[in-house]
Amino acid sequence: MARPAHDVVVVGAGPAGLAAAASAASAKLRVLLVDDNPAVGGQIWRGEERNPATKEATFWREKVRAAGVDVLCGARIFDVAEPGVLLAETIGGVRRLPYWRLILATGARERFLPFPGWTLPNVMGAGGLQAMAKSGMPIEGKRVVVAGTGPLLLAVASYLAAHGAKIEAVVEQAPMSRLAGFSLQLLGMPAKIRQAIALRRQLAGVPYLTGCWPMAAHGDEKLERVTLTKKDKRWDVACDYLACGFHLIPNVELPNLIGCKLDGDFVSVDEWQATSVSDVYCAGEPTGIGGVELAILEGQIAGLAAGGQQAEARRLFAAREKYRRFAAAMDNAFALRPELRDIPAETLLCRCEDVTIARAQAHRSWREAKLHTRCGMGPCQGRVCGGAASFLFGWRTESVRPPVFPAQVAHLAAAPSERYSETVEEHV
Repeated sequence: MARPAHDVVVVGAGPAGLAAAASAASAKLRVLLVDDNPAVGGQIWRGEERNPATKEATFWREKVRAAGVDVLCGARIFDVAEPGVLLAETIGGVRRLPYWRLILATGARERFLPFPGWTLPNVMGAGGLQAMAKSGMPIEGKRVVVAGTGPLLLAVASYLAAHGAKIEAVVEQAPMSRLAGFSLQLLGMPAKIRQAIALRRQLAGVPYLTGCWPMAAHGDEKLERVTLTKKDKRWDVACDYLACGFHLIPNVELPNLIGCKLDGDFVSVDEWQATSVSDVYCAGEPTGIGGVELAILEGQIAGLAAGGQQAEARRLFAAREKYRRFAAAMDNAFALRPELRDIPAETLLCRCEDVTIARAQAHRSWREAKLHTRCGMGPCQGRVCGGAASFLFGWRTESVRPPVFPAQVAHLAAAPSERYSETVEEHV
């Protein structure tokens, strides 16, 4: 194969991808950073290109720019044409992206857990509501309940409150006993302590309910109130939005399609962030949910290793291990409680195909449920119900088929002998 236009392609322009791209470029490699969003930053730093608010985000954006990294936004990787060539769908057609080395920083998405009324309008992911607010959706004066688990809840609630929302409550399913133990893990991380104190100060007066979770959402045409439960008590809270997030699910569909070995739900990597596939690296949430700091360190190590700078990469190993220990403690502290599985059987599991929990659990596996009920075969391709089914039934998704994301028929059908053409301009 002729030498590609770029030595390294980085998929995903969140913290891990930005760090990986800048680090690989420091080895004088030609680097292409690809993301499906309109601008770099990923979900965590969305909108900061226009309205800088995080010093870290600005630092890595500028570092990528100074390193001469080529950036391709609005491009979604949906398939692999052949080994060493990705296919991306853009507004102008299909782009072939050949590479010598590949760094996957595909991030994660929120886990949704079903409960009666979860499909009502204005019931959405915690990060999803924050992203919509960052994109300009008016939130001022709106009553919001933020529920689920993990530190993200406080960050989302703080952002929404700063933009005029009235936070009725932050609802954390983990019990206070586990949270108290987790707080001890912060003693060696003063920056984390300062961040936690700042968030609580910004949310002064907002109820923070532990060992509590939403049981049902109610409303005629849209959300009007949510039923919360804590121990044996249940009560309703009137609200305009319910923002839910029950952990994150790694986006491993593309690594899986490429053939990267998985270790449970995550991509298996070695000390250099290299996967089981030659010249393919992975960093950030696909290798384990650990937060921004860990994602950046993994991205740096992957980029440096891809550029042959192992000595520089090794200097980051100790810091990476520190944040991996923090991630393990966080995972233990915010483990989902078994009571969240106690859901009425008539509740929808797959909203794309209107499959209830009862219909799905009549089968023995994810594959069997898909074949008999079409669960996971709608527009989201199981990205919502798959994570819920994994928690509720212990099921695993066995395989990933192209396209990884829905693509235009013209793009899929073009040049069938080679699967896809170099560039396809027509649309359907």
